[in-house]
Amino acid sequence: MSEQSESVSVPAAESSSFRDPSGYVFQRDGVLYRQVNPAGRDAYAQLMQGGLYDALTGGNLLIPHEEVATGKGTSQDAPPVLRPERIPFVSYPYEWCFRQLQEAALITLTIQREALRFGMSLKDASAYNIQFRHGSEAIHIDTLSFEPYREGSPWVAYRQFCQHFLAPLALIANAEVRLGHLLRIFLDGIPVEVAARLLPLRDRFSAALLPHIFLHSNAQQRHANDGALFQSGSSAPPLGTVSRVALLGLLDSLESGIRRLAWKPSGTEWGDYYEGGTNYVEAAFTEKKTRVAQLLREIAPAPILVLDLGSNTGVFSRIAAERGIYTVALDSDPAAVEKNFRACRSPGGTANLLPLVQDLTNPSPDLGWALSERRSLFDRCREAASHGVTAAFALALIHHLAIGNNVPLPRIAALFADLAAHWIVEWVPKEDSQVQRLLATRPDIFPDYTQAAFEGAFAAAFHIESRAAISGTQRTLYRLRRRE
Repeated sequence: MSEQSESVSVPAAESSSFRDPSGYVFQRDGVLYRQVNPAGRDAYAQLMQGGLYDALTGGNLLIPHEEVATGKGTSQDAPPVLRPERIPFVSYPYEWCFRQLQEAALITLTIQREALRFGMSLKDASAYNIQFRHGSEAIHIDTLSFEPYREGSPWVAYRQFCQHFLAPLALIANAEVRLGHLLRIFLDGIPVEVAARLLPLRDRFSAALLPHIFLHSNAQQRHANDGALFQSGSSAPPLGTVSRVALLGLLDSLESGIRRLAWKPSGTEWGDYYEGGTNYVEAAFTEKKTRVAQLLREIAPAPILVLDLGSNTGVFSRIAAERGIYTVALDSDPAAVEKNFRACRSPGGTANLLPLVQDLTNPSPDLGWALSERRSLFDRCREAASHGVTAAFALALIHHLAIGNNVPLPRIAALFADLAAHWIVEWVPKEDSQVQRLLATRPDIFPDYTQAAFEGAFAAAFHIESRAAISGTQRTLYRLRRRE
Protein backbone atom coordinates (compact mmCIF):
# COMPACT_ATOMS: atom_id res chain seq x y z
CA MET A 1 0.00 0.00 0.00
CA SER A 2 1.32 3.43 -0.93
CA GLU A 3 -0.21 6.89 -0.60
CA GLN A 4 -0.82 8.87 -3.77
CA SER A 5 -1.37 12.61 -4.20
CA GLU A 6 -4.37 11.99 -6.42
CA SER A 7 -7.46 14.11 -5.75
CA VAL A 8 -10.72 12.16 -5.65
CA SER A 9 -14.13 13.60 -4.90
CA VAL A 10 -16.55 11.14 -3.36
CA PRO A 11 -19.83 10.53 -5.24
CA ALA A 12 -22.68 8.21 -4.32
CA ALA A 13 -22.13 4.57 -3.47
CA GLU A 14 -22.39 1.77 -5.98
CA SER A 15 -25.81 0.17 -5.91
CA SER A 16 -24.36 -2.98 -4.33
CA SER A 17 -22.48 -1.12 -1.59
CA PHE A 18 -24.81 0.87 0.63
CA ARG A 19 -25.51 -1.40 3.62
CA ASP A 20 -22.20 -1.24 5.51
CA PRO A 21 -21.79 1.82 7.77
CA SER A 22 -18.01 1.29 7.67
CA GLY A 23 -17.71 2.44 4.06
CA TYR A 24 -18.77 1.96 0.49
CA VAL A 25 -17.57 1.52 -3.09
CA PHE A 26 -17.96 4.14 -5.80
CA GLN A 27 -16.65 4.82 -9.30
CA ARG A 28 -15.20 7.94 -10.84
CA ASP A 29 -14.07 8.16 -14.48
CA GLY A 30 -14.21 4.37 -14.74
CA VAL A 31 -11.93 3.87 -11.72
CA LEU A 32 -13.14 1.93 -8.67
CA TYR A 33 -12.67 3.37 -5.18
CA ARG A 34 -13.64 2.46 -1.63
CA GLN A 35 -14.55 5.18 0.89
CA VAL A 36 -13.77 4.46 4.55
CA ASN A 37 -16.42 6.09 6.74
CA PRO A 38 -15.77 7.31 10.29
CA ALA A 39 -17.50 4.20 11.66
CA GLY A 40 -14.91 2.01 9.97
CA ARG A 41 -11.79 4.07 10.43
CA ASP A 42 -10.48 2.47 13.63
CA ALA A 43 -10.93 -1.08 12.33
CA TYR A 44 -9.29 -0.10 9.05
CA ALA A 45 -6.34 1.40 10.92
CA GLN A 46 -5.92 -1.82 12.91
CA LEU A 47 -6.10 -3.88 9.72
CA MET A 48 -3.35 -1.82 8.11
CA GLN A 49 -1.09 -1.21 11.11
CA GLY A 50 -1.45 -4.54 12.90
CA GLY A 51 -0.02 -6.69 10.10
CA LEU A 52 -3.21 -8.42 8.92
CA TYR A 53 -3.42 -6.53 5.62
CA ASP A 54 0.16 -7.46 4.71
CA ALA A 55 -0.40 -11.11 5.70
CA LEU A 56 -3.61 -11.42 3.65
CA THR A 57 -2.43 -9.60 0.54
CA GLY A 58 0.91 -11.38 0.70
CA GLY A 59 -0.95 -14.69 0.72
CA ASN A 60 -3.24 -13.65 -2.16
CA LEU A 61 -6.23 -13.81 0.17
CA LEU A 62 -7.31 -10.14 0.11
CA ILE A 63 -7.45 -7.74 -2.83
CA PRO A 64 -4.65 -5.15 -2.54
CA HIS A 65 -5.29 -1.41 -2.68
CA GLU A 66 -3.60 1.95 -2.70
CA GLU A 67 -4.66 4.89 -0.57
CA VAL A 68 -5.45 8.05 -2.50
CA ALA A 69 -6.14 11.59 -1.31
CA THR A 70 -9.73 12.81 -1.13
CA GLY A 71 -9.36 16.37 -2.32
CA LYS A 72 -9.76 17.59 1.29
CA GLY A 73 -6.09 17.76 2.08
CA THR A 74 -3.84 15.23 3.76
CA SER A 75 -4.70 15.93 7.39
CA GLN A 76 -5.34 13.16 9.87
CA ASP A 77 -9.06 13.98 9.69
CA ALA A 78 -9.36 13.34 5.95
CA PRO A 79 -11.41 10.19 5.33
CA PRO A 80 -9.32 7.46 3.69
CA VAL A 81 -10.19 6.60 0.12
CA LEU A 82 -8.83 3.36 -1.31
CA ARG A 83 -8.25 2.33 -4.90
CA PRO A 84 -8.42 -1.47 -4.97
CA GLU A 85 -7.21 -3.68 -7.77
CA ARG A 86 -10.11 -4.12 -10.19
CA ILE A 87 -11.64 -7.54 -10.89
CA PRO A 88 -12.12 -7.90 -14.68
CA PHE A 89 -15.56 -9.52 -14.43
CA VAL A 90 -17.75 -9.66 -11.33
CA SER A 91 -19.57 -12.95 -10.73
CA TYR A 92 -22.09 -14.06 -8.13
CA PRO A 93 -22.40 -17.24 -6.02
CA TYR A 94 -25.52 -18.43 -7.85
CA GLU A 95 -23.41 -18.51 -11.03
CA TRP A 96 -20.62 -20.65 -9.59
CA CYS A 97 -20.10 -24.37 -9.90
CA PHE A 98 -19.69 -26.58 -6.83
CA ARG A 99 -15.91 -26.31 -6.65
CA GLN A 100 -15.96 -22.53 -6.99
CA LEU A 101 -18.34 -22.22 -4.05
CA GLN A 102 -16.29 -24.74 -2.07
CA GLU A 103 -13.05 -22.82 -2.66
CA ALA A 104 -14.77 -19.56 -1.73
CA ALA A 105 -15.90 -21.17 1.55
CA LEU A 106 -12.43 -22.46 2.37
CA ILE A 107 -10.72 -19.14 1.69
CA THR A 108 -13.26 -17.42 3.96
CA LEU A 109 -12.35 -19.79 6.80
CA THR A 110 -8.63 -19.30 6.14
CA ILE A 111 -9.07 -15.53 6.31
CA GLN A 112 -10.98 -15.79 9.59
CA ARG A 113 -8.15 -17.85 11.11
CA GLU A 114 -5.58 -15.28 9.96
CA ALA A 115 -7.73 -12.46 11.31
CA LEU A 116 -7.86 -14.09 14.74
CA ARG A 117 -4.08 -14.45 14.68
CA PHE A 118 -3.82 -10.67 14.34
CA GLY A 119 -6.54 -9.80 16.86
CA MET A 120 -9.34 -9.26 14.35
CA SER A 121 -12.37 -11.14 13.07
CA LEU A 122 -14.60 -11.18 10.01
CA LYS A 123 -17.83 -9.42 10.89
CA ASP A 124 -19.57 -10.97 7.88
CA ALA A 125 -19.06 -14.10 5.80
CA SER A 126 -20.89 -13.17 2.63
CA ALA A 127 -20.08 -15.19 -0.47
CA TYR A 128 -20.42 -11.91 -2.39
CA ASN A 129 -17.18 -10.77 -0.74
CA ILE A 130 -15.32 -13.39 -2.78
CA GLN A 131 -14.42 -12.94 -6.42
CA PHE A 132 -12.20 -14.88 -8.81
CA ARG A 133 -9.06 -13.02 -9.82
CA HIS A 134 -7.03 -14.27 -12.79
CA GLY A 135 -10.02 -16.45 -13.64
CA SER A 136 -9.89 -19.22 -11.04
CA GLU A 137 -8.13 -17.70 -8.01
CA ALA A 138 -10.58 -16.96 -5.20
CA ILE A 139 -9.86 -13.72 -3.35
CA HIS A 140 -11.63 -11.59 -0.73
CA ILE A 141 -12.56 -8.11 -1.96
CA ASP A 142 -14.10 -6.34 1.06
CA THR A 143 -11.34 -4.53 2.92
CA LEU A 144 -13.82 -3.29 5.54
CA SER A 145 -15.13 -6.73 6.57
CA PHE A 146 -12.85 -6.87 9.59
CA GLU A 147 -13.45 -5.76 13.16
CA PRO A 148 -11.39 -6.05 16.36
CA TYR A 149 -11.69 -9.44 18.03
CA ARG A 150 -12.96 -9.32 21.60
CA GLU A 151 -11.88 -12.23 23.77
CA GLY A 152 -14.84 -14.47 24.56
CA SER A 153 -16.96 -13.24 21.65
CA PRO A 154 -18.63 -15.71 19.29
CA TRP A 155 -18.07 -15.46 15.55
CA VAL A 156 -20.87 -13.12 14.55
CA ALA A 157 -20.69 -14.30 10.92
CA TYR A 158 -21.31 -17.99 11.73
CA ARG A 159 -24.93 -18.09 10.63
CA GLN A 160 -24.17 -16.20 7.41
CA PHE A 161 -21.33 -18.60 6.62
CA CYS A 162 -23.64 -21.59 7.01
CA GLN A 163 -26.28 -19.98 4.79
CA HIS A 164 -23.94 -18.74 2.07
CA PHE A 165 -21.63 -21.73 1.89
CA LEU A 166 -22.40 -24.86 3.90
CA ALA A 167 -26.12 -25.11 3.11
CA PRO A 168 -25.85 -24.78 -0.71
CA LEU A 169 -22.77 -27.02 -0.86
CA ALA A 170 -24.55 -29.72 1.15
CA LEU A 171 -27.63 -29.51 -1.06
CA ILE A 172 -25.56 -29.79 -4.25
CA ALA A 173 -23.44 -32.65 -2.94
CA ASN A 174 -26.11 -34.68 -1.17
CA ALA A 175 -29.43 -33.83 -2.82
CA GLU A 176 -29.57 -32.20 -6.28
CA VAL A 177 -27.08 -30.00 -8.12
CA ARG A 178 -29.79 -27.59 -9.31
CA LEU A 179 -30.68 -26.69 -5.71
CA GLY A 180 -27.61 -24.47 -5.79
CA HIS A 181 -29.75 -22.07 -7.85
CA LEU A 182 -31.70 -21.32 -4.67
CA LEU A 183 -28.94 -18.80 -3.97
CA ARG A 184 -30.55 -16.69 -6.68
CA ILE A 185 -33.75 -16.61 -4.59
CA PHE A 186 -32.19 -16.39 -1.13
CA LEU A 187 -29.69 -13.58 -1.66
CA ASP A 188 -28.46 -13.78 1.93
CA GLY A 189 -27.87 -17.50 1.63
CA ILE A 190 -30.10 -20.54 1.89
CA PRO A 191 -31.65 -20.62 5.39
CA VAL A 192 -30.44 -23.60 7.40
CA GLU A 193 -34.03 -24.61 8.16
CA VAL A 194 -34.73 -24.83 4.41
CA ALA A 195 -31.60 -26.90 3.88
CA ALA A 196 -32.55 -29.17 6.78
CA ARG A 197 -35.90 -29.92 5.16
CA LEU A 198 -34.40 -30.60 1.72
CA LEU A 199 -31.43 -32.74 2.72
CA PRO A 200 -31.82 -36.54 2.87
CA LEU A 201 -32.57 -37.98 6.30
CA ARG A 202 -29.25 -39.82 6.30
CA ASP A 203 -27.46 -36.47 6.61
CA ARG A 204 -28.82 -36.12 10.15
CA PHE A 205 -26.06 -38.55 11.13
CA SER A 206 -23.34 -36.58 9.34
CA ALA A 207 -20.69 -35.23 11.69
CA ALA A 208 -20.35 -32.23 9.39
CA LEU A 209 -24.03 -31.40 8.90
CA LEU A 210 -25.62 -32.43 12.19
CA PRO A 211 -24.30 -29.50 14.25
CA HIS A 212 -24.15 -26.80 11.59
CA ILE A 213 -27.37 -27.53 9.68
CA PHE A 214 -29.79 -29.69 11.69
CA LEU A 215 -29.02 -28.64 15.26
CA HIS A 216 -28.43 -25.10 14.06
CA SER A 217 -31.88 -25.11 12.44
CA ASN A 218 -33.50 -26.47 15.60
CA ALA A 219 -31.80 -23.82 17.71
CA GLN A 220 -33.02 -21.04 15.44
CA GLN A 221 -36.59 -22.30 15.58
CA ARG A 222 -36.53 -22.70 19.37
CA HIS A 223 -35.10 -19.23 19.89
CA ALA A 224 -36.80 -17.40 17.03
CA ASN A 225 -38.04 -14.71 19.40
CA ASP A 226 -34.97 -14.63 21.61
CA GLY A 227 -33.25 -11.37 20.79
CA ALA A 228 -30.14 -12.33 22.71
CA LEU A 229 -29.58 -15.25 20.39
CA PHE A 230 -29.23 -13.08 17.33
CA GLN A 231 -27.01 -10.31 18.61
CA SER A 232 -24.81 -8.97 15.82
CA GLY A 233 -26.52 -11.31 13.37
CA SER A 234 -25.19 -14.43 15.05
CA SER A 235 -27.10 -17.56 15.95
CA ALA A 236 -24.38 -19.81 17.36
CA PRO A 237 -22.77 -20.23 19.72
CA PRO A 238 -25.93 -18.70 21.23
CA LEU A 239 -25.17 -17.34 24.68
CA GLY A 240 -22.27 -16.71 27.03
CA THR A 241 -18.61 -16.47 26.12
CA VAL A 242 -16.69 -18.53 23.61
CA SER A 243 -13.00 -19.09 24.12
CA ARG A 244 -10.53 -18.59 21.29
CA VAL A 245 -9.81 -22.33 21.40
CA ALA A 246 -13.52 -23.11 20.97
CA LEU A 247 -13.77 -20.59 18.14
CA LEU A 248 -10.84 -22.20 16.34
CA GLY A 249 -12.49 -25.56 16.91
CA LEU A 250 -15.65 -24.24 15.24
CA LEU A 251 -13.59 -23.17 12.22
CA ASP A 252 -11.89 -26.59 12.11
CA SER A 253 -15.27 -28.32 12.21
CA LEU A 254 -16.63 -26.15 9.39
CA GLU A 255 -13.54 -26.68 7.26
CA SER A 256 -13.59 -30.43 7.78
CA GLY A 257 -17.25 -30.55 6.82
CA ILE A 258 -16.76 -28.39 3.73
CA ARG A 259 -13.83 -30.52 2.55
CA ARG A 260 -15.76 -33.77 3.00
CA LEU A 261 -18.55 -32.59 0.72
CA ALA A 262 -18.05 -33.72 -2.87
CA TRP A 263 -19.96 -33.65 -6.12
CA LYS A 264 -19.07 -35.74 -9.16
CA PRO A 265 -19.71 -33.80 -12.41
CA SER A 266 -21.67 -36.41 -14.37
CA GLY A 267 -25.18 -37.33 -15.41
CA THR A 268 -26.01 -34.04 -17.13
CA GLU A 269 -26.96 -33.59 -20.77
CA TRP A 270 -23.82 -31.89 -22.07
CA GLY A 271 -21.17 -32.68 -19.45
CA ASP A 272 -19.59 -35.33 -21.71
CA TYR A 273 -20.19 -33.47 -24.99
CA TYR A 274 -16.59 -33.66 -26.17
CA GLU A 275 -16.43 -37.40 -25.51
CA GLY A 276 -18.11 -38.32 -28.78
CA GLY A 277 -20.90 -35.77 -29.11
CA THR A 278 -19.35 -33.01 -31.23
CA ASN A 279 -20.06 -34.43 -34.71
CA TYR A 280 -16.39 -33.76 -35.53
CA VAL A 281 -13.71 -36.17 -36.60
CA GLU A 282 -10.36 -35.38 -35.04
CA ALA A 283 -8.95 -33.60 -38.10
CA ALA A 284 -12.01 -31.37 -38.46
CA PHE A 285 -12.00 -30.54 -34.74
CA THR A 286 -8.32 -29.59 -34.96
CA GLU A 287 -9.06 -27.43 -37.99
CA LYS A 288 -11.86 -25.69 -36.10
CA LYS A 289 -9.54 -24.82 -33.23
CA THR A 290 -6.92 -23.53 -35.66
CA ARG A 291 -9.47 -21.38 -37.49
CA VAL A 292 -10.93 -19.96 -34.29
CA ALA A 293 -7.43 -18.98 -33.14
CA GLN A 294 -6.76 -17.30 -36.49
CA LEU A 295 -10.07 -15.41 -36.47
CA LEU A 296 -9.35 -14.18 -32.96
CA ARG A 297 -5.95 -12.87 -34.06
CA GLU A 298 -7.63 -10.94 -36.88
CA ILE A 299 -9.68 -8.84 -34.43
CA ALA A 300 -8.03 -5.46 -34.06
CA PRO A 301 -7.35 -3.93 -31.68
CA ALA A 302 -6.95 -7.06 -29.60
CA PRO A 303 -9.87 -7.60 -27.21
CA ILE A 304 -9.41 -7.16 -23.47
CA LEU A 305 -12.15 -9.68 -22.76
CA VAL A 306 -13.75 -12.64 -24.53
CA LEU A 307 -17.17 -14.09 -23.74
CA ASP A 308 -17.59 -17.73 -24.74
CA LEU A 309 -21.31 -18.45 -24.86
CA GLY A 310 -22.15 -22.14 -24.66
CA SER A 311 -18.54 -22.90 -23.73
CA ASN A 312 -19.05 -26.45 -22.45
CA THR A 313 -15.76 -27.50 -20.79
CA GLY A 314 -13.84 -24.54 -22.21
CA VAL A 315 -11.86 -26.10 -25.07
CA PHE A 316 -12.24 -22.96 -27.18
CA SER A 317 -12.23 -20.58 -24.23
CA ARG A 318 -8.64 -21.62 -23.64
CA ILE A 319 -7.63 -20.38 -27.09
CA ALA A 320 -8.37 -16.85 -25.90
CA ALA A 321 -7.22 -17.27 -22.30
CA GLU A 322 -3.86 -18.68 -23.35
CA ARG A 323 -3.27 -15.48 -25.34
CA GLY A 324 -3.59 -13.55 -22.08
CA ILE A 325 -7.16 -12.38 -22.77
CA TYR A 326 -9.46 -12.55 -19.75
CA THR A 327 -12.15 -15.02 -20.83
CA VAL A 328 -15.57 -15.66 -19.30
CA ALA A 329 -16.87 -19.11 -20.24
CA LEU A 330 -20.65 -19.42 -19.89
CA ASP A 331 -22.58 -22.68 -20.02
CA SER A 332 -25.88 -23.90 -18.61
CA ASP A 333 -24.58 -27.37 -17.78
CA PRO A 334 -23.16 -27.49 -14.21
CA ALA A 335 -21.09 -30.60 -14.95
CA ALA A 336 -19.40 -28.95 -17.92
CA VAL A 337 -18.64 -25.81 -15.87
CA GLU A 338 -17.35 -27.94 -12.99
CA LYS A 339 -14.97 -29.79 -15.33
CA ASN A 340 -13.83 -26.51 -16.82
CA PHE A 341 -13.07 -24.98 -13.42
CA ARG A 342 -11.29 -28.10 -12.16
CA ALA A 343 -9.10 -28.04 -15.25
CA CYS A 344 -8.26 -24.39 -14.54
CA ARG A 345 -7.29 -25.27 -10.97
CA SER A 346 -5.22 -28.31 -11.88
CA PRO A 347 -1.39 -28.07 -12.02
CA GLY A 348 -0.51 -26.10 -15.14
CA GLY A 349 -4.15 -25.08 -15.56
CA THR A 350 -5.21 -22.12 -17.66
CA ALA A 351 -5.16 -18.66 -16.09
CA ASN A 352 -7.43 -15.78 -17.15
CA LEU A 353 -10.40 -18.15 -17.56
CA LEU A 354 -13.58 -17.74 -15.48
CA PRO A 355 -16.19 -20.51 -15.97
CA LEU A 356 -19.75 -19.65 -14.91
CA VAL A 357 -23.08 -21.49 -14.91
CA GLN A 358 -25.44 -19.45 -17.08
CA ASP A 359 -28.56 -20.30 -19.06
CA LEU A 360 -28.69 -17.74 -21.85
CA THR A 361 -32.44 -18.21 -22.18
CA ASN A 362 -32.83 -17.29 -18.49
CA PRO A 363 -29.68 -15.42 -17.51
CA SER A 364 -28.96 -13.80 -14.17
CA PRO A 365 -31.31 -10.79 -13.83
CA ASP A 366 -31.06 -7.61 -11.80
CA LEU A 367 -31.75 -8.58 -8.19
CA GLY A 368 -31.79 -7.19 -4.67
CA TRP A 369 -32.79 -3.80 -3.35
CA ALA A 370 -34.43 -1.70 -6.09
CA LEU A 371 -33.30 -4.43 -8.51
CA SER A 372 -29.83 -2.93 -8.42
CA GLU A 373 -27.71 -4.74 -5.80
CA ARG A 374 -26.87 -7.70 -8.04
CA ARG A 375 -26.53 -6.70 -11.65
CA SER A 376 -27.73 -8.77 -14.56
CA LEU A 377 -25.33 -10.84 -16.60
CA PHE A 378 -25.90 -8.70 -19.66
CA ASP A 379 -25.38 -5.45 -17.75
CA ARG A 380 -22.01 -6.74 -16.51
CA CYS A 381 -21.10 -7.72 -20.06
CA ARG A 382 -21.93 -4.20 -21.24
CA GLU A 383 -19.82 -2.68 -18.48
CA ALA A 384 -16.89 -4.88 -19.46
CA ALA A 385 -17.29 -3.66 -23.03
CA SER A 386 -17.03 -0.04 -21.82
CA HIS A 387 -13.43 -0.64 -20.70
CA GLY A 388 -12.13 -1.78 -24.08
CA VAL A 389 -12.75 -4.05 -27.05
CA THR A 390 -14.67 -7.21 -26.23
CA ALA A 391 -15.18 -10.23 -28.43
CA ALA A 392 -17.39 -13.28 -28.10
CA PHE A 393 -17.66 -16.86 -29.31
CA ALA A 394 -20.90 -18.61 -30.22
CA LEU A 395 -19.66 -22.00 -31.36
CA ALA A 396 -22.26 -24.71 -31.96
CA LEU A 397 -24.76 -22.51 -30.11
CA ILE A 398 -27.12 -20.92 -32.63
CA HIS A 399 -29.10 -24.11 -33.25
CA HIS A 400 -29.66 -24.60 -29.52
CA LEU A 401 -31.15 -21.12 -29.24
CA ALA A 402 -33.10 -21.11 -32.52
CA ILE A 403 -34.40 -24.70 -32.57
CA GLY A 404 -33.96 -25.90 -29.01
CA ASN A 405 -35.52 -22.75 -27.54
CA ASN A 406 -37.57 -21.25 -30.41
CA VAL A 407 -35.64 -17.94 -30.48
CA PRO A 408 -35.86 -16.27 -33.92
CA LEU A 409 -32.55 -15.53 -35.62
CA PRO A 410 -33.08 -11.72 -35.68
CA ARG A 411 -33.50 -11.72 -31.89
CA ILE A 412 -30.30 -13.68 -31.46
CA ALA A 413 -28.47 -11.21 -33.71
CA ALA A 414 -29.84 -8.25 -31.76
CA LEU A 415 -28.72 -9.72 -28.43
CA PHE A 416 -25.26 -10.50 -29.76
CA ALA A 417 -24.89 -6.95 -31.06
CA ASP A 418 -25.77 -5.64 -27.59
CA LEU A 419 -23.13 -7.75 -25.84
CA ALA A 420 -19.93 -7.48 -27.89
CA ALA A 421 -18.47 -5.73 -30.93
CA HIS A 422 -16.76 -8.77 -32.45
CA TRP A 423 -18.06 -12.32 -32.77
CA ILE A 424 -16.84 -15.68 -33.98
CA VAL A 425 -19.98 -17.68 -34.76
CA GLU A 426 -20.43 -21.23 -35.97
CA TRP A 427 -23.36 -22.00 -38.25
CA VAL A 428 -24.72 -25.55 -37.91
CA PRO A 429 -27.22 -26.46 -40.67
CA LYS A 430 -30.35 -28.53 -40.30
CA GLU A 431 -28.68 -31.51 -41.97
CA ASP A 432 -26.15 -31.77 -39.13
CA SER A 433 -26.75 -34.69 -36.77
CA GLN A 434 -26.78 -32.40 -33.72
CA VAL A 435 -29.66 -30.39 -35.18
CA GLN A 436 -31.43 -33.59 -36.13
CA ARG A 437 -31.04 -34.69 -32.53
CA LEU A 438 -32.95 -31.59 -31.44
CA LEU A 439 -35.66 -32.26 -34.02
CA ALA A 440 -36.01 -35.95 -33.17
CA THR A 441 -38.71 -35.38 -30.56
CA ARG A 442 -40.57 -32.42 -32.06
CA PRO A 443 -42.01 -31.29 -35.40
CA ASP A 444 -39.85 -29.15 -37.67
CA ILE A 445 -41.54 -25.76 -37.38
CA PHE A 446 -38.42 -23.86 -38.42
CA PRO A 447 -38.61 -23.11 -42.16
CA ASP A 448 -36.53 -19.95 -41.61
CA TYR A 449 -33.62 -21.84 -40.10
CA THR A 450 -31.37 -21.61 -43.16
CA GLN A 451 -27.90 -20.27 -43.74
CA ALA A 452 -29.27 -17.51 -45.98
CA ALA A 453 -31.72 -16.45 -43.29
CA PHE A 454 -28.92 -16.53 -40.71
CA GLU A 455 -26.73 -14.26 -42.82
CA GLY A 456 -29.64 -11.93 -43.50
CA ALA A 457 -30.54 -11.64 -39.82
CA PHE A 458 -26.98 -10.97 -38.72
CA ALA A 459 -26.17 -8.62 -41.62
CA ALA A 460 -28.68 -6.16 -40.15
CA ALA A 461 -26.48 -5.71 -37.07
CA PHE A 462 -23.03 -6.90 -38.23
CA HIS A 463 -20.56 -6.71 -41.05
CA ILE A 464 -19.72 -10.25 -42.12
CA GLU A 465 -15.94 -9.99 -42.19
CA SER A 466 -15.26 -13.57 -43.25
CA ARG A 467 -16.83 -16.99 -43.62
CA ALA A 468 -15.13 -20.36 -44.04
CA ALA A 469 -16.44 -23.92 -44.24
CA ILE A 470 -14.91 -26.43 -41.84
CA SER A 471 -13.51 -29.37 -43.78
CA GLY A 472 -15.28 -32.68 -43.30
CA THR A 473 -18.44 -31.01 -41.96
CA GLN A 474 -21.36 -28.95 -43.22
CA ARG A 475 -20.59 -26.23 -40.70
CA THR A 476 -19.30 -22.70 -41.33
CA LEU A 477 -17.31 -20.30 -39.16
CA TYR A 478 -18.04 -16.57 -39.39
CA ARG A 479 -16.20 -13.53 -38.10
CA LEU A 480 -18.60 -10.66 -37.48
CA ARG A 481 -18.04 -7.00 -36.62
CA ARG A 482 -20.87 -4.93 -35.17
CA ARG A 483 -22.16 -2.02 -37.26
CA GLU A 484 -21.52 1.25 -35.44
